[in-house]
Amino acid sequence: MQLLIVEDDTATAAYIQKGLSEAGHNADISTTGDEGLAMATQGNYDALIIDRMLPNLDGLSLISSLRDRGLKTPALILSTLGEVSDRVEGLKMGGDDYLTKPFAFSELLARLEALARRNTAEAQETTLVVGELRMDLLGREVWRGGTPIDLQPREFRLLEFLMRHSNQVVTRTMLLENVWDYNFDPQTNVIDVHISRLRGKIDKNFDTQMLNTVRGAGYILRESQA
Repeated sequence: MQLLIVEDDTATAAYIQKGLSEAGHNADISTTGDEGLAMATQGNYDALIIDRMLPNLDGLSLISSLRDRGLKTPALILSTLGEVSDRVEGLKMGGDDYLTKPFAFSELLARLEALARRNTAEAQETTLVVGELRMDLLGREVWRGGTPIDLQPREFRLLEFLMRHSNQVVTRTMLLENVWDYNFDPQTNVIDVHISRLRGKIDKNFDTQMLNTVRGAGYILRESQA
């Protein structure tokens, strides 16, 4: 992997770079946020390691700027701030993973490799298929059988998550975290409303119901009715 470390603590940056080198990876180092932004924008990196507290431009603002520019390179946030609210904020700002200092290098490496694998898989994947359902991720189109299904953006995102976890029960918490980005109270009925609308679109006028409610657990998208 080709990696970028944006870390103002030179000892920590050198420690990470040395470990990555020993693991067979290459890593550049930046010690300020603005320099890190320039390097991340201009370079071709498999993943970014970004400290949250940086001079000139903090790590979260750096990541947000990258996302605003359309750069999707996976970003692992490093921080001494480890509360749930801190991690949630980091993920909402565009981070892909969050690791609290102090950390074990073996965990850092494992997380980076997982991010790189996921990024490669997502880059190659353009179509999702579950039974009669087919989703074009590039064209943002969905069909069941030969029938096109018109979905609103949130419905598309909801169905994409369900398709990626087909034949598995997904909980309300999973949907809130991955489809609504923590923006709603867990007791809200927004999920029920969207599930009902989505079910009406993908199951209406078809003999087999694919989207089912699992009472007390969540929801499941099945290839066929059990």
